[in-house]
Amino acid sequence: MREGTLMVRRLGDISGDDLRRRLSRSASAIFNDEMRAYARGVLDDVARRGDAAVAEYTARWDGVGLAPGEFGVPHEDIRAAADRLDGELLRALAAAIARTRRYNEWLRPQPVVLTELEPGLTVGVRYTPCRSAGIYVPSGKGRFPSTLITLATPAVVAGVDEVVVVVPPRPDGTVDSAVLAAADLLGITRIFRCNGAAGVAALAVGTATIPRTDVITGPGNPVIAAVQQAAAAYGARPLAVLGPSESIVLADEGADAAYLAVDLLNEAEHGADSVAIALITDTGLAERVMELLPGYLARLPEPRRSYATRAITDLGGVFIARDLDEAVAWIDRFAPEHLQLAVRDPLAVAARIHHAGEILLGQATPFAAANYAIGVPAALPTGGAAASSAGITLFSFLKAISMAGLTPEGLRTVAPVAVHLGRYEGFPAHVQAITEREAGAR
Repeated sequence: MREGTLMVRRLGDISGDDLRRRLSRSASAIFNDEMRAYARGVLDDVARRGDAAVAEYTARWDGVGLAPGEFGVPHEDIRAAADRLDGELLRALAAAIARTRRYNEWLRPQPVVLTELEPGLTVGVRYTPCRSAGIYVPSGKGRFPSTLITLATPAVVAGVDEVVVVVPPRPDGTVDSAVLAAADLLGITRIFRCNGAAGVAALAVGTATIPRTDVITGPGNPVIAAVQQAAAAYGARPLAVLGPSESIVLADEGADAAYLAVDLLNEAEHGADSVAIALITDTGLAERVMELLPGYLARLPEPRRSYATRAITDLGGVFIARDLDEAVAWIDRFAPEHLQLAVRDPLAVAARIHHAGEILLGQATPFAAANYAIGVPAALPTGGAAASSAGITLFSFLKAISMAGLTPEGLRTVAPVAVHLGRYEGFPAHVQAITEREAGAR
């Protein structure tokens, strides 16, 4: 399909290079050799030159000259941000935080779980939070207090000791008031304004001004995602691949065409590198959606209209699936970030989906509601990473410490296994640790 052309295609017609391009999508930009080399270069530069490198990147790419002492947003600015907001917006932020907090508290496991697997052999697990978390909040294509909420709230609920936020400055050097107000509502006080790639690198390696953090997360363009992935070389764990937005709406003949059209545009308006797909099992419905799309696109202001058009005509679009079986198989292969099931029995279809960042049940559950107001994760794996990872929740910031205990009876039970394997692998001290106890027990 020629880029920029709105048309309906059959799902089965996607093949060859076109299929490979769609399946790899943003991952091909994040994990190619050139991007990996650039990401390593940013990390190495910030590791070597510290704050000076961060200031240079911020001046070059964001057009804002900030001295290292100006990176940090003053506490009084964070506390005063709410006063600059409309009351309804402030209440919306508070409600979004409350629902996100409630969802993550519901997820919280028991701090310690122990069970006796067999006589004298007790095993268990203890969950503890990470020491520190670095959160990147983008600002290049808009204002994103919702990103701070969906990422920082789980960290706060998990009990992370130190939550550090990095956000690129606006042209006047400030940070969006709603982002600051949301941080204040969550009790977050360490916010740094600087270039995104350099800021993420600083969270990985630490500078004199920006502290190093144990885990890093935050959505962004392929550069931001690549720097996060490369940060693992410095011991900072990236929580997920959060690249350009992507969505699939799966619909059968009972779906509403207008809802399908507007939901298709939901994630499409994020950027030209987004992907928005509608898989529809009814030909007439698919054609009706395509008829409606130009009108809804025309209502969007620029640059959102251009972003959305590119997202549904390049890697996205409206496709006719032969049946639900074909559509479900393709969805699992694609492993989308966002998935909405606009079908007659969404629960039954959801049970067949194994790989998706989120599954929204029915047309009364639009992406916009999940993005902002329900409380489920809105920071979700992209580029096919939903096949191996999950969205950012409380569990992203918890570590499982295994526990075990043996009684003398339990030790006698497991001793032969330990001795035989220790001898075979050539570790005599391991064997000795068992045999000395056996000798002492006699």
